[in-house]
Amino acid sequence: MKIGMLWFDSNAAVGVEQRVEQAARYYREKYGQAPTLCLMNPQIEEGALPARVGQVELQTLETVLPNHFWIGVKPEPEPAGPANAL
Repeated sequence: MKIGMLWFDSNAAVGVEQRVEQAARYYREKYGQAPTLCLMNPQIEEGALPARVGQVELQTLETVLPNHFWIGVKPEPEPAGPANAL
C-alpha cells in the first residue's frame, strides 16, 4: 500500500478488532470507499492477530509505529505482459 490513512489509537483496553473497525468506519465516511488493508506494528497485541476484521485484511509491518494503523485499499497486482517487460 502506497497511500492510506494513518490512524492513532492507544486505547489498550479495547481489542485490535474494535480499533480496526473504528478506523475502517472513519475511512469509509471520509473517503467514500471501504478499506481492504490495515498495516500495524507487530507488537500491537500479544495474542494471535486475526487475518481479517470484516473485509479488512490485517498485516504487520515493522515500520508502522506502535498504536498506529495504516489503513487503505490494497493495491491490485500489476498484470504481467509486454508493458512490464524489461
